[in-house]
Amino acid sequence: MLVATDLSEASDRVIEALGGLAALGVKESVLLYCLNLRDAGTLAPRLMKLTRPALDAQGRKLEEHGFAVTTELALGLPHIEVNRQAEERDCGLVVIGSHGETGSGRILLGGVAGAILHNAVRPLLVIRLKFKDLGDREVCEFLTCDFRGHVLFPTDFSANAGNAFRSVLGLADVGAAEITLLHVRKPGESPDERVVDQRLAEMKTDLESRGPMRVNVESREGNPKKEIVERVNQGDISLVVMGSQGRGYVAEFFLGSVSHEVARRSKTAPVLLIPAGY
Repeated sequence: MLVATDLSEASDRVIEALGGLAALGVKESVLLYCLNLRDAGTLAPRLMKLTRPALDAQGRKLEEHGFAVTTELALGLPHIEVNRQAEERDCGLVVIGSHGETGSGRILLGGVAGAILHNAVRPLLVIRLKFKDLGDREVCEFLTCDFRGHVLFPTDFSANAGNAFRSVLGLADVGAAEITLLHVRKPGESPDERVVDQRLAEMKTDLESRGPMRVNVESREGNPKKEIVERVNQGDISLVVMGSQGRGYVAEFFLGSVSHEVARRSKTAPVLLIPAGY
């Protein structure tokens, strides 16, 4: 996996929460800090030297989880560099932290995380951060992530969703305790309910054949973005897995897809986005 860091306290919390990924088969990690050339200018060599100790310290925290770690200092535009290095290194996962939505729609690393998300070509795990006021400063709380707890898989039966379902099957294979399949029908749509029920039943059967776990099926009508976000934020979900259009879909870039909306608005659960074609 590639873990993007900005060397902040929030990034420390993300790294501390990643131990559970070892049980999913992650063995190696690249910890990447990218210094924005536009901000650094001629001070770039000096700044890169100064940031090395902090990067190495975070690398040691990843090693404590059992991962083989490579630390990387890069110079360039962070949202481009993260995705480029993930491809060049053939990473099976990219990890970023997220503040979630604020008044300006900002997520961690400013607009960088949003750009990473929109241009992702590898599976992207967005870890939701929590903050609290402590005296005169805001601190990031310690996180616990149970990637094999209660997994929510929203599906519209598209090719993207079918692609992402393979990752859900993989989670079933490594011992997920509970998986909920969720289908949201837009108002006014009149699909053959028997076909929908049959598809959900087939997915349920496939999952149950993987091992002893609880599999739930939920179907409802409404705005998919609103309904999925509300389901995620009920508080019992430990991981959301969704398909994502990925790079090159202009309409999604400007309008925001359902999966990107869920990544922004999830208050507690991390969101794993599987790009089209991966």
